[in-house]
Amino acid sequence: MKALTVLSSSILDNLASAVIVFDEDLRVCYLNQMAEMTLAVSAKHVVGALPGAWMVCHGEAVVDLIDAAAVGSPITKRGVVLKVERTEITVDCTVTPVIDDDGDKITIVELQPIDRHLRISREERLLTQQALTRDVVRGLAHEIKNPLGGLRGAAQLLESELDSDDLKEYTRIIIQEADRLQGLVNRMLGPSRPPAYAPLNIHHVLERVRALVMAETGDGIVIDRDYDPSIPELAGDGDQLIQAVLNVVRNAARALGDEGKIVLRTRIQRQLTIGGGRYRLAVQIDIVDNGPGIPPEIAETLFLPMVTGGTGGMGLGLAIAQSLINQHGGLIECSSRPAETTFTILLPLGNEAANTLGQEGESHD
Repeated sequence: MKALTVLSSSILDNLASAVIVFDEDLRVCYLNQMAEMTLAVSAKHVVGALPGAWMVCHGEAVVDLIDAAAVGSPITKRGVVLKVERTEITVDCTVTPVIDDDGDKITIVELQPIDRHLRISREERLLTQQALTRDVVRGLAHEIKNPLGGLRGAAQLLESELDSDDLKEYTRIIIQEADRLQGLVNRMLGPSRPPAYAPLNIHHVLERVRALVMAETGDGIVIDRDYDPSIPELAGDGDQLIQAVLNVVRNAARALGDEGKIVLRTRIQRQLTIGGGRYRLAVQIDIVDNGPGIPPEIAETLFLPMVTGGTGGMGLGLAIAQSLINQHGGLIECSSRPAETTFTILLPLGNEAANTLGQEGESHD
């Protein structure tokens, strides 16, 4: 098929929907980048293949839709469930028969993932919730910091007037507790400086985190790697990204207790919407553990300060991690069920992300 010129291919690759083109024999001629990402396949592996060999459907198959469209009319089927790797996605499927400029019959299949629209809606709700929470926390923190400083200063003055070491011990306790509360307030406020962006390899960040957590945990916790070595460097603050990922992996390790498994996985995502911004490429970091799962009652508030599902910690680690990733233009998501909890970190990649981040960095000055 000669119909796909360089220009039309470029246009299709920048669409937010998945597009697959079949020839007259129903063999794949072309997949755009969103189709590769949605179906978790590579174009070079499926071009020339029949759809039944690689596309697994439930209910009315896409193959049946293509056959039905052979009569010459477009057909749309909503809620088609496709099995992709170990998960299922739900899409709206439109099949359109076309005759190209050379007189060849081709069939264009467009897939609109319903799950993606739900994810974008959930992201927007999460970001709004976090912004409101940050404003409230900042207001409370400033109200607490002023009297806390006065309390500490008064305790120091009192200590200087006392002769008894026993009484001075009480003032030292007051000072220590004031310092502890000051540190807690500072952590609730989140990062105090904007990221210092520089090119970095995300796998170096993950390896540093892996080494730190393995040193902190016993032999009962295994941390496996599943890296995509083709991921290029991204613009980020190495120290802040290490801290963000470390908080998430430590959270997974705490959930496991004395034994279990954590998987660190990296992949490239294409044409991704993050927090209202559209990015051609993004890095996806999955942190997967086989622990008991997250209690449903805290699933919606997991990234808010002081929310914790365990007995240890103060519930600030995930909130700080989310804030650090947000400063990089990214987002942390979570899905959980018994024996499989996945934290997904999304970070923009490429020139457009670097330009956006640079502009945001300038606005902090």
